[in-house]
Amino acid sequence: MDIDIFQKKKKKLVIFWIGIILISVGAMTITQYDPVLGITSIPKAIIWACSNFYPNVESLSRLPKILIKLKETVFLSIAATTTASALALLFSLLGSKTTNDSTIISTITRLIASVFRNVPDTVWAMVLLFSFGQNAMTGYFALFFTTFGILTRAFIESIDEASRDSVEALKSTGASYFQIVSQAVIPSCIPQLISWVLFMLETNIRSSTLIGLLTGTGIGYTFSMYYKSMQYNAASLVVISIVLSVFIIEFISNYVRRVIL
Repeated sequence: MDIDIFQKKKKKLVIFWIGIILISVGAMTITQYDPVLGITSIPKAIIWACSNFYPNVESLSRLPKILIKLKETVFLSIAATTTASALALLFSLLGSKTTNDSTIISTITRLIASVFRNVPDTVWAMVLLFSFGQNAMTGYFALFFTTFGILTRAFIESIDEASRDSVEALKSTGASYFQIVSQAVIPSCIPQLISWVLFMLETNIRSSTLIGLLTGTGIGYTFSMYYKSMQYNAASLVVISIVLSVFIIEFISNYVRRVIL
């Protein structure tokens, strides 16, 4: 009996890997990708980066301008994350089965969150370009919509997991809806909510760099401008500033998580 189960698992594993290999070969054939050429190009790319892609004295003179654009990107990410978090909390109370007994409203709320969550922020940026053009507002709404969808779903799950027992206890005492939310729901799941907000803040700072390429704003556009004009030393300084800012934000987020969790 045990041998038959082992053989079935082994057979499924073999079929799985054969499928993966066939899909990979098919994808490489369609895209005309040469894996050997890709691997052999890595040393050349490293040599080129060491020879050209590094800050020099001239590029350091552009550091104040780069920092201003980086500040715009970080503040845009913070604004989109915080406002989307507030709206997501409201929708999560409507979508959670713990705080809302209406199945119809809960289903509609989850459907709205699913739509916003499953459309990438870069796609939102391309769609919104037709309405707002290339400006910071386009980047803000692109980050806002995706963040709202992700956080609404995450908040709903956090509320359902963390506060069910306390909500039932307060309901049995005749507490009002707002008393239940303020004294049971929010206190019991606030660590998870804050953790999700911090996670989205880190993600949005990374995403806003790419969105800046589309919207012509922020640090992403600055990198594109330097790179396309072959000012590789200045472009490398932009990359370094982005990496350092992400590390700093991640360090702060991890510290906050250790404090609240």
